[in-house]
Amino acid sequence: DDHRHHGLIATVRGRHANSYVSSLVVAGKFLLAGSSDKDILLWERAALVNSDDMRSGGDGGVVVVAECAGTVKSLVVVSDKLFSAHQDHKIRAWRIRTQDLNQNHPNHRKYSRLATLPTLGDRALGLLAPKKQVQLRRHKSCAWVSHADVVSGLALSGDGSLLYSVSWDRSMKIWQTSDFRCLESVGHAHDDAINAVASSGDGRVYTGSADKKIKVWQKLEGDKNHSLVATLEGHDSGVNALALNSDGSILFSGGCDRSILAWEREDGGDRMVVVCVLLGHSKSILCLKVVSDLVFSGSADKTIRIWRGSEKSYACVSVLNGHRGPVKCLTAAADCGGSSSACFVVYSGSLDCDLKVWRVTFPIL
Repeated sequence: DDHRHHGLIATVRGRHANSYVSSLVVAGKFLLAGSSDKDILLWERAALVNSDDMRSGGDGGVVVVAECAGTVKSLVVVSDKLFSAHQDHKIRAWRIRTQDLNQNHPNHRKYSRLATLPTLGDRALGLLAPKKQVQLRRHKSCAWVSHADVVSGLALSGDGSLLYSVSWDRSMKIWQTSDFRCLESVGHAHDDAINAVASSGDGRVYTGSADKKIKVWQKLEGDKNHSLVATLEGHDSGVNALALNSDGSILFSGGCDRSILAWEREDGGDRMVVVCVLLGHSKSILCLKVVSDLVFSGSADKTIRIWRGSEKSYACVSVLNGHRGPVKCLTAAADCGGSSSACFVVYSGSLDCDLKVWRVTFPIL
């Protein structure tokens, strides 16, 4: 019986040939997915877990809630707003509608687009201020509010009032979620493409880049803008993924060097040190998620590993096999548990074009 609750429970095939799920986020009862064919998809989580046709690869009752102009690279949800980051250098904001999901007419299910970031007003202001233009290449400049390459990652501040975006253009930008204004742009944040961003409740923002470095940013007291407070060097190659534990005290980073590093602040200062190295994947780490005391990692080696630990020691407690391609994105959420065990549902998207749903159960330590 235990085995049945520890493994694959559903597979959703890609809707079109070669279209894969490129980003995932849980929003209450729903799972939202960004796809490489530019759509944002939605499932009722209960339908994915309980439906009989799911084992054979049905569509799980998927709803297309938005059609976009560029592949969706990242999704975050704050109250009734969904933000999506795209390959076409833009960020889009959507109003989440839940009450209309049961209506059969497809138009009733679409999310309304609230804004495209940068907004027209921000772009106009940026272009009017020549000092705030960014020279990209010879003869080509762009307003400081605009990303000039793929927007690779999004993160929210602890209170949801700020949205952080990072891009392959090496910049980080900070937006207000209430009115979509761009408040700040950190132009040359890294020496190469930025692949990941994470933020903790104390206002620290972490960026991970192909330049092998992780940088820590914070708005110091009295300052208008964020400052670089630390640079973390531990990976031998590019950093692809970042995730923080629930209280923000441990940062996990995954890289092309096949390792996951756990970083902790030394004596409450700004300096962070590696307290644990999680080894086991045979290829690049592509995505990370922390839920409770578990770390979930997806890799180009086609597997998902689950790590459990505390303080300075983490061990691999499970390997989920089943994808036929690199695991590009994953998310997880606590599910029903008992007094002696904790249960989690894991959702993973792979370049094999499948979305897989897993259930894992662990004894409560």
